[in-house]
Amino acid sequence: MIRKLSFWWRYLTAQVPWDTGITPPEITSLVEQEKLPPGHAVDLGCGTGTNAIYLALHGWHVVGIDYISQPIHLARRKAHRAGVEDRTRFLVADLTQLREIELGGTFDLAIDIGCAHSLPPAKLPGYARSLAGIVRPGGILMLYMFRRAARRPIGLEPAEVEALFYPGFQLVWSHCGLDQQAGAESAWYRFARVAQG
Repeated sequence: MIRKLSFWWRYLTAQVPWDTGITPPEITSLVEQEKLPPGHAVDLGCGTGTNAIYLALHGWHVVGIDYISQPIHLARRKAHRAGVEDRTRFLVADLTQLREIELGGTFDLAIDIGCAHSLPPAKLPGYARSLAGIVRPGGILMLYMFRRAARRPIGLEPAEVEALFYPGFQLVWSHCGLDQQAGAESAWYRFARVAQG
């Protein structure tokens, strides 16, 4: 509850440095370089909808989910202004309860840019399992997370992230970097949803 109030306050006071309004190159390269065919995507922790709207502008049908209402209201307005309200649906919901949300089917692409590392650690295994339940076999999960640091109580190391999403997802690649805005070590991960035998 305290974490939710903290995010609510930060959106209310416009102290949201993570909301850059720019879709990361790890996502744009899927669409523009790899030419990933448009399908159904889910943006987990979508904030004000920047990435969901980007995908919708490239032909995707996107569900954006956040547990704070202010960014969802902004996302809906931005989608309307961009002319993609017919290809986007924004929901206020608890991402640790994905199985309880009516999402309308499975997804070809799931993106989580900084949502998982904000969840309580005890909720992460359930989150990973529920993600496996909403991404179709062969689908893609693009994940951005902070790495663990002594001064920062959130984040996981790459081997822990790979283990967390196993066996539902297979790691395709990862690369580590530094989040200049947050001053934190971070990593991007691309996972493929594994077909269950």
